[in-house]
Amino acid sequence: QSAMEHDQLTPYCQPKVNLRFQRVEGVEVLLRWIHPELGLIEPGDFIPLAEQSVLIRRLTEWVLNAALRQCRVWRDAGLELSVAVNLSPKNLHDSRLPAKVAALLEKWSVPALMADPKHALKILTQLHNMGIKLSIDDFGTGYSSLVYLKELPVSEIKIDGSFVMDMLTDENDAVIVHSTL
Repeated sequence: QSAMEHDQLTPYCQPKVNLRFQRVEGVEVLLRWIHPELGLIEPGDFIPLAEQSVLIRRLTEWVLNAALRQCRVWRDAGLELSVAVNLSPKNLHDSRLPAKVAALLEKWSVPALMADPKHALKILTQLHNMGIKLSIDDFGTGYSSLVYLKELPVSEIKIDGSFVMDMLTDENDAVIVHSTL
């Protein structure tokens, strides 16, 4: 909470490249905490703590606002880039999430981007129907599975890095990545 109040959070944008057309088509917004004493703190060191509290909702709203504000800047400069933001499974329990996203999309004039799977599906379907493209991050770990892939209105999956990193040298990883593709 202190990091948000003291403007210590910084959104980093990782480009999403379409290799077929060799162009950047969007970005994934990745949050970093610039602590005044500890320096750069990676999300893996503070996001899990936020997810254990109600703070994850405020943090998600902060990131969504920052991402859509940047998207507006790019659109005003003539760049039509999609913006992806990671959501915690806890965000999918927030029935107000679609309304919050809709309000932020309207605020920035940007056209639209799981313990209770039925509720999560309802929330994701509402977001999808607003024109928001949904991705499954870290596919193959945690909450992701082929069942979710079959049922959720997703546009893309991002295979977990633990499989991709060694797929050229580890036959098991190669089989998993190839089969998923």
